[in-house]
Amino acid sequence: MSNEPRTLMYREALNEALMEEMRRDDTVFVMGEGIAERGGSYKVTAGLLAEFGEKRVIDTPLAEASFTGAGIGAALTGMRPVVELLFIDFALLTLDQVINQAAKLKFMTGGQGNVPFVMRTQGGTGNGVAAQHSQSLEAIFYHAPGLNVVMPSCPHDAKGLLKTAVRHNDPVIFIEHKLLYMNEGPVPTDDYLIPFGQGDIKRRGSDVTLIAWSNMIPRSLTAADKLAAEGINVEVVDPRTLVPLDKELILDSVRRTEHVVIVQEAVRRGGVASDIASIIQAEAFDYLDAPIEIVAGLNTQIPFNLTLEAACVPQEDDIIAAVKRAVYA
Repeated sequence: MSNEPRTLMYREALNEALMEEMRRDDTVFVMGEGIAERGGSYKVTAGLLAEFGEKRVIDTPLAEASFTGAGIGAALTGMRPVVELLFIDFALLTLDQVINQAAKLKFMTGGQGNVPFVMRTQGGTGNGVAAQHSQSLEAIFYHAPGLNVVMPSCPHDAKGLLKTAVRHNDPVIFIEHKLLYMNEGPVPTDDYLIPFGQGDIKRRGSDVTLIAWSNMIPRSLTAADKLAAEGINVEVVDPRTLVPLDKELILDSVRRTEHVVIVQEAVRRGGVASDIASIIQAEAFDYLDAPIEIVAGLNTQIPFNLTLEAACVPQEDDIIAAVKRAVYA
C-alpha cells in the first residue's frame, strides 16, 4: 500500500482512527451522547453504528458521570472504551471517577491493574457558545498524576495520537478543539501511530521558540509567517501531548533560539504554560537572552458575544506582539 498522504479534515482523521481500531480489536467500543444514529455533534463517529452495531456504538443518556463511570468499569474488565463528552466543561461532572479512581488504580494495585480508558472531548472558544461551553480545562487533568493528556493540532496528529490512545493501557484525556474539526491536512494512507511524549516542530526557526498546542498552533503558524516578512524567524514547537511532555524537544529548541514565547488558550492563572516556563527556567535559564513571554486567555468567563469572546483569548496580533517583545527585549 502506498503511504502517499491524502487530505482529510481533522474530524475525518479521528473517524478513520476509530474505524481502524474497532476493526483491529473487538474490545474497543465507543459511547456518548448522540454518537450513534446522529454520528456525533461533530460527526467524528459518523458511520460507526452501521458497521459495528449498537453493542459497540452506544448512545447514552445526558448523564456524564454515569456513562463515564460505566466506561471506566468496562476498562477494568479488559474492554477498551472510548467515551465521548460533547464539551470538556461537562468533564467536571466526572472528576471523581477519572481522577480519584481511573488515574489511581494502577498505583494502588502495585501495577497489577490497568485502566485502558479514553475520554474524547473538545474544548476551547469559538462559535459563541458562551461561558459553560467554551473553557480550556487541560490544566485540571495535567495536574493529576496517572492521566495522559493529549491535544492534537492537525489531522495527521489527531489520527496517529488517537490510535495510540486507544491502544494505551492507562487512562487518556484526549482533548480536541471545536474550531479544528473542519481544518484539512495531509494524512498517510498506511497505518501509523504517534508515541506519547514525542512533540513536533511545526516550523523551523532560529530567532525565537514559540510553544503552543491545539488551536493555538494554526494561529501561531500564521503569526510566524507574518513575522518572517519582518525578518523574525520563529520556531513553532507543538508538544502534541502535555502529559507526557517532550521536555527535551522544548529545551533543545530554547537552547538554540535563546528566546521563548508560550501560547495557551486557557486562562493565564494556573495554566500549563506557567509550568512549562518553570521547566525552562530551571533547566535552560543560562541560555535565555530575555524573559519568557506567556500569551494566554484572560482570567475571566468567556462571553457569548463573538467580539468579546475573541478579546478573551490570544489572537495573531497578541502572539506577534509577544514575539517582538521577546526578540527585542
